[in-house]
Amino acid sequence: MGEFLGFAYQDFKYKLYIPGEYQVDKECPLVVLLHGCSQNPDDFAAGTNMNTLAEKEQFFVLYPDMNHPFNPADPAGYNHFGCWNWFLDKNQHRGQGHPKLIYGMINEVKSKYMIDSKKVYAAGFSAGGSQACILGAAYPDVFNGIGIYSGLAYDAANVLLLIDPLANEAQKRMATGVPDPFECGNHAFQEMGENKKKMRVIVFHGSSDTTVNPINGEQVIIQWAQTNFLVEGGIGQADVTPAQIHSDSINGKSYICYVYHDSNDKELLEFWLIDEMGHAWSGGTETGSYTDPSGPNATEIMWEFLSKHPQQHVEKRSETQVIERTPVFVESQLHPLESLPVVIPVEQPPVNDFVNPPENPPAPTPPEPAVEIPLETPDKTSTEIKGERMDESPGKTSIKDFVKAILVKLMKRKNKTKK
Repeated sequence: MGEFLGFAYQDFKYKLYIPGEYQVDKECPLVVLLHGCSQNPDDFAAGTNMNTLAEKEQFFVLYPDMNHPFNPADPAGYNHFGCWNWFLDKNQHRGQGHPKLIYGMINEVKSKYMIDSKKVYAAGFSAGGSQACILGAAYPDVFNGIGIYSGLAYDAANVLLLIDPLANEAQKRMATGVPDPFECGNHAFQEMGENKKKMRVIVFHGSSDTTVNPINGEQVIIQWAQTNFLVEGGIGQADVTPAQIHSDSINGKSYICYVYHDSNDKELLEFWLIDEMGHAWSGGTETGSYTDPSGPNATEIMWEFLSKHPQQHVEKRSETQVIERTPVFVESQLHPLESLPVVIPVEQPPVNDFVNPPENPPAPTPPEPAVEIPLETPDKTSTEIKGERMDESPGKTSIKDFVKAILVKLMKRKNKTKK
């Protein structure tokens, strides 16, 4: 067997699987695998059994870790539940937030090991699947294919500032999908910019997933069909008609697989809808969380799909060249979650390290002296600041001052209530 080593990169950590037969004079493929909420690299590696396959097929696996301390200088990089903040605008663009972070990790791995640049892939589960989808749009020149399991389309939700770690808009999209997946495809095409190319994408979703509605799996396919259609020079909307449909039953679970071709009649997209599968990795092991040992082996199927074809050539774009896009603000129509408080950390909170978390894990007890803001609180505090972009250069008001102002208002409101 190979080695499974831990590394630090900036304020984050990652783990890297190095195949046992790796030779310094031979390039190997690289899979970037992004865990879901409340998971970590060890848990995700065990549940997907990806390292075992990597040893067999001789490829590297990079596991970025979202479990890290709160940094007041970069609140967009933190999530109390260890989720990738895919719904934040800052984390949806090249050269910013999480995409930039993951890109940096890839470059660090490539500086130490012989990686085949034409065989770099990204995949993920749930929040990690949504972030993998974003990577395909932000760095099409880096990735040759994307695997999305129980994820959402690019730009499914777009929030400028993180206050609620599970923002209402993201919750709504997870429950009902997006209003227009074709528009999401247009936005992904815009994000690609000069690096635009057709992206090969495979999507998995369980028909009984109550955490991320299965409609999102279908919409991810529509989004990428539209994006690829525009890359090919299409005008208007793509014809999202599968070229092939086949169904079967594997390991106790039936499934339907939809295959979509490009204009040259070559396979480009696949959608696996697994019957009676919940929010779990199909064909996974019981040693990890959010897995179901029954059903098709998603790990093996995903690798087979991603590794089929070499990467297309694209012109390299400067890392600092960012495609600007006005975020779309959608007011949430969902009822607030009464059981889940919003936590603004003042001191470093403990990192979740669930071994086998439930499908809908209870909210953790907030650390002292954290301030809780119930989601149903009818004040002007929101997850969005309209008309002002909050990124690394927030302007006159720093993020630290912004948070401090909120806390002062809350304390005043609390004192008035006592009187």
